[in-house]
Amino acid sequence: MSKIISYGKSDAGLRRSNNEDAFVLKPELGLFAVADGMGGAASGEVASRIFSDTAYEVFSGISKRSEEETVEFVQKTFQLAHERILSSSQKNPEQKGMGCTAELIAFYDTNYVMGHVGDSRTYLHRQGQLRQITKDHSLVQEQVDQGIISSHEVRTHSLKHVILRAVGIEETLALDIIKGKFLDGDIFLLCSDGLTDMVEDSVIQQTLALSLNIDQKVEKLIDSAKSAGGYDNITTILCEILP
Repeated sequence: MSKIISYGKSDAGLRRSNNEDAFVLKPELGLFAVADGMGGAASGEVASRIFSDTAYEVFSGISKRSEEETVEFVQKTFQLAHERILSSSQKNPEQKGMGCTAELIAFYDTNYVMGHVGDSRTYLHRQGQLRQITKDHSLVQEQVDQGIISSHEVRTHSLKHVILRAVGIEETLALDIIKGKFLDGDIFLLCSDGLTDMVEDSVIQQTLALSLNIDQKVEKLIDSAKSAGGYDNITTILCEILP
């Protein structure tokens, strides 16, 4: 497999006293993930931590995988985390209603497998162009799909934070699995909505195209979100495929 360089950071932002995001950065396993906790009073960080710990556990020590095994591990991570969050919230009344949105990408050979639930996002920056790989599981995205509102109205819509899917909320979990091939020079961005609610895709594209080290690009994206208000926790991971 090609070498992957990566950098990740989570920032509480300017308006929140606690950080309910968690992330996984394991380039030696080809494993990266972002989880954004929600609900259950101050238990959002419990849900996101359960997800990140489960991802570590499922993928631990296994760096060479087939496509079938990689898909299986991604599905197992989400399902096991889902069950653990539900179980924890049932045992602890103060955690009732907690859950998380989650992005997980696992690389193998020259391919990737993604798992996606909620409104955290994954983007691919390839040859100067930025493309959102995932589709938000949100009420406003559903309204865009139905032609009720335009995509330009989403950012300022009063219901933009209504999520239709999350890990650990409903009894059953609907998971998006996305597969594809990566190319040398590709940059994958995994992030919580604390970034995308504050920073336009055009600014993200411009930042990723800069001649900066990957850690500097992450810092610049987070600074952009904070300069725009920093209303939420901001978690950002960049993975770059080297020749």
